[in-house]
Amino acid sequence: MKYVIINGSPRKKNTWAVVKQVKKSLNGDFEEIHLIKEKIPPCNGCFKCIMEGEEKCPHYDIVNPIVEKMLNADAIIMASPVYAMNVTGLLKNFFDHTAYFYHRPAFFTKKALVVVTTAGAGHNDTAKYMDETLRHWGVNKVYKLAFRCGGKDSLDKKAIDKVAIKFREDVESEKLHSPKFMDIIFYDVWKRMALVDDPIEADKKYWQETGLVNHDFAPEVKLGIIKKTFSKIMFAILKRVM
Repeated sequence: MKYVIINGSPRKKNTWAVVKQVKKSLNGDFEEIHLIKEKIPPCNGCFKCIMEGEEKCPHYDIVNPIVEKMLNADAIIMASPVYAMNVTGLLKNFFDHTAYFYHRPAFFTKKALVVVTTAGAGHNDTAKYMDETLRHWGVNKVYKLAFRCGGKDSLDKKAIDKVAIKFREDVESEKLHSPKFMDIIFYDVWKRMALVDDPIEADKKYWQETGLVNHDFAPEVKLGIIKKTFSKIMFAILKRVM
């Protein structure tokens, strides 16, 4: 299997130590992307990626190669220490540059592992934020490892290995999990936004060209009758209110 590692830490300390321990439980090839080396300029909030298409981003030539590696991998490992109760500025800047995935999710067949460490607090909330971001991107399943370094759970190798093995087995199984109800709601929201009378053209083009607009959820991911019905009802409601 092919794993791409997005390292949001400017250093190789506790967070990277967890990543290295994770790698011991995985079988495959690893592509390491250290955001500190990518030198992505700060997002200037121009909204071009959302309104006109990601290729219109002034930093597209720097950001897109990273995105392509993620799209071509079997799974993603995303790592960040806690800085000021959230992800590092490096990772937040990358998230800002990829905000268009909130409108145009593309990772429905991918699984991810989030790695977070802290010297104090905020590790669980930071891991939750990374999890939610990846799920908005469409990621099928997100595993989390969040540690307070120096505490009783500091770099617990058994705990790391347990999650890493589950992650590996899931990736290798190629099984796709049923989405959460909230993921279905957001799918329906963005699908509906692509069909309104005056849509964002980049959204309309993406949803139509991929064919996602014709499905209750990404077609690779099978929905049971309950969730399929839920999606249809939710979309019908959105058609009335949007």
